[in-house]
Amino acid sequence: MFGKLFGRGAERPVADPHALPVPRRQKNGMYTLRALGDARVLALVEAADAGDWEAVKAALAPFDLGRDHQVLGELAELDGVQDWIGRAVEEDKEHRATALLISGTRHIIWGWEARTAARAVDVTQEQWRVFHERLHIAEEQLFEAAELRPEWVTPWRRLLTSGRGMSLGSAVNETRFDAALRRDPLDLETHIEWVSQLQPRWGGEPGQALAFAQEAAARAPEGHRLGCVLAMAYIEEWVEAERGDHLETDEIRAQLREAADRSILHPAYVWRPGWQHDYNMFAMALSLAGERHTVRRVFQTLDGAYTKWPWTYFGEPEKQFARHHRRA
Repeated sequence: MFGKLFGRGAERPVADPHALPVPRRQKNGMYTLRALGDARVLALVEAADAGDWEAVKAALAPFDLGRDHQVLGELAELDGVQDWIGRAVEEDKEHRATALLISGTRHIIWGWEARTAARAVDVTQEQWRVFHERLHIAEEQLFEAAELRPEWVTPWRRLLTSGRGMSLGSAVNETRFDAALRRDPLDLETHIEWVSQLQPRWGGEPGQALAFAQEAAARAPEGHRLGCVLAMAYIEEWVEAERGDHLETDEIRAQLREAADRSILHPAYVWRPGWQHDYNMFAMALSLAGERHTVRRVFQTLDGAYTKWPWTYFGEPEKQFARHHRRA
């Protein structure tokens, strides 16, 4: 079932029955990952795109939206979900928690779409109004989903995002962060949200986010994807330092190599739908650090699979992925 690829630790399934065929590649050998590279996720996305709630519920059978952030994200990123999910919230009492979770998460992303990525001073009053209106709806729905399903971690992770957008303050967000970690102390997406929360642009102190990520990565079990939090923390450091060669030091390269070896390149790493997102985080961080050895193994395993996040920090993300992929 498993094949040895590209050196120690770089093992992955060679015959995944749910893997989507690789689409036609671009001239540079890359392609954009769709539906987490999984046929089951694609069926889910297609059902949601058609507004077919019954088909969505059937396609959700292999997944746990209360813990699977990436599958939930595929639904929430889909434009048009907001047009029909409200009916499911009101009419399907048996699956109300699931509908609330999808709707609340969609409203957060929909809210940020209205706000845009512009600097706060460049956002219009109307954009702010729509942004806050959608986030208020999201908060109400996610809190209800969390009350109905108290074991779920995904509502709390998303409430961290809405709390940051609404400037609710550190005390509120710390409470939400603690609530998420009580449900899963090793949840990667919650840790990445907190790395964002600790950035100076959101009120954190310089170096605070990196220290948090270093501690989290150090306590993660070998082979656990939580090690990716260190890659994201260094990417955020690069953003805060206004890009440049800020990460190109021997110490940072060594830290990133060790984190990759203990997480995504470790034999115990679990291959799951969307694993390419984990690899893209390390691909970008290692590239920014000027690392030349481990980054080659990461890009080889990706085999051209590009995910928009976190490369969107670049002005031309696809070109940057292709450039670093070619260089590696």
